[in-house]
Amino acid sequence: MSIDKSAIVHPSSVIDSGAIIGANVTIGPFCHIGSEVTLNDGVELKSHVVVSGWTTIGEKTTIFPFASIGHIPQDLKFSGERTKLEIGKRNRIREHVTMNPGTDGGGGLTKIGDDGLFMMGVHIGHDCIVGNNVIMANNASLGGHCIIENNVVIGALAGVHQFCRVGRGAMIGGLSAVVADVIPMGMVIGERANLDGLNLIGLKRAGVDKNHINGLRAAFKLIFQSESTVRDAIKPTLDLYKGNPLVEEMISFITSETSRSLTISSKD
Repeated sequence: MSIDKSAIVHPSSVIDSGAIIGANVTIGPFCHIGSEVTLNDGVELKSHVVVSGWTTIGEKTTIFPFASIGHIPQDLKFSGERTKLEIGKRNRIREHVTMNPGTDGGGGLTKIGDDGLFMMGVHIGHDCIVGNNVIMANNASLGGHCIIENNVVIGALAGVHQFCRVGRGAMIGGLSAVVADVIPMGMVIGERANLDGLNLIGLKRAGVDKNHINGLRAAFKLIFQSESTVRDAIKPTLDLYKGNPLVEEMISFITSETSRSLTISSKD
């Protein structure tokens, strides 16, 4: 066990031998820290937080009461293999959140980026890769093996099926069930999520060049709202908007290898 002298640990909390507690860490009442856990500098556990397994939590991340971090995956194939959960810097992990480590079959790692907000009751399943600045609202859930890119917003009570990808800057509406990949900057809604346009508000808030946004809107219409199939529309759209980074990112996402289909409009 290694506990920096500047750390503050409530006497009711339990820290197992082998844990590493960095500088200026605060551990509130009735927490339990496992033997393979590393809490980096400035981490704060409010109270009643359990951190287990081979888990690393980045600097200045704050975890609120009754979160369960790093316990074994909810996967019947898991047989006790040593796998990891890695959480980045400055995340806010609210009450009753669960985050599971990876499995041998999925690469052995669940990874959360920096500066995320994971609201009450969020679940992140095994082998998920979650980017930076991701917001997951209350009770949103990720099945195993999901890839969530940077700046994604997932609404309350939404669920993302295992192996789905959600591209950078996409927005998923509350209560949506996502069962196929979501394009970058896409906006999906519905009981079975349908592509309902682009996350234009997010792009504008991010200060993206207006001409690039206009090009993306036009390309989106050519690919998803024309008489052509998505596959047939890709090449002429790329030729027309070559050099627009948003269009090139969207098309690269669509054409990359995946085990899932693509979320499209219910009209298609």
